Amino acid sequence: MAALSICESLVIAMVEKGLLTVEEARGVLEDAAAAHLRQETAGLADGYQQSAVRAIERLVLQVDAAGQSGRR
Repeated sequence: MAALSICESLVIAMVEKGLLTVEEARGVLEDAAAAHLRQETAGLADGYQQSAVRAIERLVLQVDAAGQSGRR
């Protein structure tokens, strides 16, 4: 969970500082979620993969919010 928190902070900071666009950050996160879904489909790491996908989806919402606050 610590790694997820660090990743969340870094991605949001990069969006807020303009180093990544919301679309770029979203693309990276969607790729990560897809990789976890492929692992789940392959039957690897019961439940972990779905938990990771849910965490990534929440991170996408945070990135979207960071992008919205930066546009004001």
